[in-house]
Order: sequence, then structure tokens, then C-alpha cells
Amino acid sequence: MTSLNLPDWVSSEVFRYLEHTMAQVSIRELARAGECHPSTVMRQIRRLEHMREDPLIDGALQGLSDTFYNAAAPRKGACQKEYYCQEDAARCLTLLAQKGAVLAVGRDMPKAIVLRDAGAEVHKTVVDRGIAEVLALQDWISCFASGRVHRYRLTKDGRSALAMLMARTESHRRMRQETTTQSGVSGIMATFPARGQAAARRARYGLQETPLQTLSRLSDRGGKPFLSPEMVRAGERLREDFELAQIGQHIAREHAAFGETFCDHKPQDFDGPAREAFKRASSALYALGPGLSDIALRCCCNLEGLEAAERDLGWCARSGKIVLRIALEQLHQHYISLPPQNQMIG
Repeated sequence: MTSLNLPDWVSSEVFRYLEHTMAQVSIRELARAGECHPSTVMRQIRRLEHMREDPLIDGALQGLSDTFYNAAAPRKGACQKEYYCQEDAARCLTLLAQKGAVLAVGRDMPKAIVLRDAGAEVHKTVVDRGIAEVLALQDWISCFASGRVHRYRLTKDGRSALAMLMARTESHRRMRQETTTQSGVSGIMATFPARGQAAARRARYGLQETPLQTLSRLSDRGGKPFLSPEMVRAGERLREDFELAQIGQHIAREHAAFGETFCDHKPQDFDGPAREAFKRASSALYALGPGLSDIALRCCCNLEGLEAAERDLGWCARSGKIVLRIALEQLHQHYISLPPQNQMIG
């Protein structure tokens, strides 16, 4: 049988199909290698041949054939990392996990589009067709409407895959971003990438709902807003200063955890407006102190969800929003205590 460096996400069923149709390996030989009955292999091959009516599955199988079996293909022997990016798959699955989201693609369309209902308007996100093809081949999305445009929804297996990919991403993120201070208190490294990494991985305005936006819609038992407008503006100001100063890149490069070492950075290390923003952000976080600064830095600056912050900090469930509210109130008091020229406008 052909020995190929196929990606590990390729199922045994797909492998047998490709070996039979592209490498001309007999069904009996595939059955012996897989320790199963030849009729089982035959059913699998027929099933995949029938599934090629789906344009995404057909594209995925054709792509694997061209990449790993076609001797004339420029990507002969390509490795898994070149063919399939799990982070891109996780982003696509995250979009499709939203209520009413569908993926639309035409047979000749070079890209796929994820459509999400947002009330009066529909949000559209362009997705690489190759990623959509991999998702379909793994049965993470399934076609529910065909025609000139095929539409797909997230499957049960797709939701399970999303949870697995997110857990893996979270584990890698925590390993990169967390450290422990000498006192045993968990420190925080900023989530922004070091120089040279993709800018798309940075927290960006408008790309996701922030924890502050979520909490601003809640009400307490008396019917009052859970967060006052002043608290929300205080959190947004901290985030803006954090972004402007690019504290994350400096902390990541110097391997410094938040705590006393955070304020050891010298303002002269920054230029122009970033220098003043660094002074404001570091002063605000220092004024909050341990605990409150932890949740403010995670949720306001790094846009980390409350559940993830609670888990990482070892707090009990639903305690994060209470502590964040206290932190925002203290942050607002810090800003109004500043000289008039430095106070928050609005």
C-alpha cells in the first residue's frame, strides 16, 4: 500500500477511499490491512462516492487527491500544518455555533460565507473554502439545502469538535500567558502577540462582544442597571490606554508578570502618546491592587470571558461579575480623583 504523510484528521474511511480510487489498492488488500471484512470497505467507498454530490466534500476529497496522490501537484507530500489550520476551523465553528448561523457556498464559489441573523440585519463573514471543505468531510457541518447555493449547519459532532478545539486553544493560551510570582500568586501576561505574530490574533474593537457590553445589559434585583454608565466608561478607558500603550507586547517580550514588576517598566521605553497611555494604565491598575486588577486586566483589557477568568483565577462560579463590578467602581473613583485635565471625558 502507498505510504503517505496524510494529515491525522483524515479518517480511516477516507483513507481507504483514496487508496482505492487514487492508488488502485484492492478492496481485499484494504480489508486485510484494516482487519475488517471486504464488504465493510466496499460500503465505505460507495458511501463516500455518493457523498461527492456535496460540493464541499467533493472539494475536500479532490484536494486530498491532488495534494497527496497526484505526482504532478506542486504540493506533493505537503504536511498537515500546510493543509489544515485548527485555529481557522475553531473560528468558523464558533461563528456557526451562534443561533441561526448558516454557511453558504456555491459549487464554483472560491470562498464560503457564514450568515448570522443579528435582528434587523444579517452579518456576513467570509470563510476560506478549504476550511469549510475540511469541516464537511469530518461531518462537523452538514448540508440542509442544496441548489445553486448549498447551505450548511453545525452538527452535533461539530459542537463537540468546537469544545475540543477551544479547550486545546485555552490550554495553549494559559501556558503562554500565565506565570507564577515568587509569592505564589498567579500573575498575568498580556494576550497580545509578540512582534512578528499575526495581528489578527490581537483583541480588536468591534470583533466580539466584550464582558462589559454583556454586563451593561443586566439589571439588579431592583431593576437598576448592573453597571452604571460611569463604570462602563471607566473600563473602556482602561482598555483604550492598554491598547495604545501596547503593554502586552512589552510584557510578553520581557517575560514579566503583572504585580510589582508591571510598574517597573520605564515610561521612556514608550514613545509619544503611548508613553502617557502607559502611565495612565499602569497607575490605574496599581490603584486597584491585587485581585481587582486581575479581573480588570483580564476582562477589560484582554477581553477574557468571565467564566474563563473565574476558572483561571480559581474563583467560584458567578463571583467574577461581582468582583468586576467592584473593580469598575474603584476604577471610576480613581479616574475622578485625577486632576481635571486628566479626568475622563463623557
